[in-house]
Formats: sequence, structure tokens, C-alpha cells
Amino acid sequence: MNFPNQLAVLDRAIALSRVGGDTELLQEMAQLFLEEYPSQLNFVRTAVQARDAKALERSAHSLKGSIGNFGAESAHQAAFALEMMGRQGNLDHVEDALRRLESTLSALRPEMESLAQSAV
Repeated sequence: MNFPNQLAVLDRAIALSRVGGDTELLQEMAQLFLEEYPSQLNFVRTAVQARDAKALERSAHSLKGSIGNFGAESAHQAAFALEMMGRQGNLDHVEDALRRLESTLSALRPEMESLAQSAV
């Protein structure tokens, strides 16, 4: 059974707590994330295609940090898995892990857009 809404879980309480309750700052951070994550994801894709473990570790770590601000656990875990693959130099299932990251980010995007338009 597939639960797409669970993939898109964005914990607004966590996100708000990370900005000290400042809803305008949270809204700005969501807007910035939406502007920047596509290029961050492209760095991850490029590293996967090149089978460059170090670049994968760095790019996935950076994206994971951006995601972490919003309490988006599924996307955070997907980025973390890719970061660990890069750190360990084990790229055996990296394409599957990349698809998972892409899927979680795709599911997260509408929630981020909503957050960017009107924080909490």
C-alpha cells in the first residue's frame, strides 16, 4: 500500500521551532529552499552519474542540511542515505537511492510551496 501523503510529511511545528517562531523567516526560508534545491539536486544527480563518491557525499550532505530545517523526515532520510553511500564509497544501489530522494522531494514540493506562500 502506498501512502504518498506520508512521503510529503512536513512538520511545521519543527520548522517553526527552528526559526524561533518567526513565521516570516520560515516563509522566506521555504522560498529560498524552493529556489535552491533543484540545483542542489542536480549536483547529487551529477555525482551519481559520474560515480563520484566524494562529490555525492558533499552534495547530499548539503541538500540534507537544507531539508533538515523543515522537519521533512522522509526527504531528510533519503538525502542521508545518499550521503552515507558517498562516505562509504558504496554506490551499488545509488540509482535506487537517488530515485527515492527525487520522489520524496517531488512529494514535498507542494507543501513547501504552501509554506512559502503563507507560513503556518
